[in-house]
Amino acid sequence: MSQASRTKKPDVKIVILGDMNVGKTSLLHRYTERKFKDTISTVGGAFFLKQWGPYNISIWDTAGREQFHGLGSMYCRGAAAVILTYDVTNWQSLVELENRFLSLTDTANTDCIFAIVGNKADLTDALAHEPDIESERRDEPQPVVTCPTPPATPLQNKQISREDAVALYSRVLRYKGLEEKACLPAERMCFETSAKTGYSVDALFETLFELVLPSILKKRSEGESATVDLETPMEGKRTKAGCCA
Repeated sequence: MSQASRTKKPDVKIVILGDMNVGKTSLLHRYTERKFKDTISTVGGAFFLKQWGPYNISIWDTAGREQFHGLGSMYCRGAAAVILTYDVTNWQSLVELENRFLSLTDTANTDCIFAIVGNKADLTDALAHEPDIESERRDEPQPVVTCPTPPATPLQNKQISREDAVALYSRVLRYKGLEEKACLPAERMCFETSAKTGYSVDALFETLFELVLPSILKKRSEGESATVDLETPMEGKRTKAGCCA
């Protein structure tokens, strides 16, 4: 059977949450399309199905606008991991994660994994302008760069430190009623990324994919099929009248 004749069913769901203009859609585009694109605000939500080895992972991009806030809990239902995203140059975007978005994760899996992600690191950190080596290895060979490329614009003041992100991670765990010692360490689950340059984007998604693998294996062991076979007709139970029930 050809691959085109099968419709893939996600093995696991990852959801990206955060205020508008923090770069959620750009992060997803950078990882899936290997490039940066200026995007418009997401309306409602959208998802991308990523094949990671033999597994199918759906990554949901949600709207940050307040008028779509009510949809967030629906998109989070059954999520194995949630990416809480903020803008490193905007303190309020971190505050909004706790005030508006954390409660939406009540519908996620009880063993849901949380990552705290500060995007737009290229605006505050010269290191975020260096080439993403892991990204380049997946693409065509690139010329050797001997020194970091200077930022095109002056660096902005960083409003949110890594310590602030770590503190939020601890509060997220307390909100979920989890013991910090029994959970993944904050040092592993707090990231600073740049969708524009690709800085640490691959590290973010690949880390989460590895961490949700146990959820995938558990789901498959319970008999959940990874694909829906469109070539095999469904056989309905026939009634005495000759109709399918």
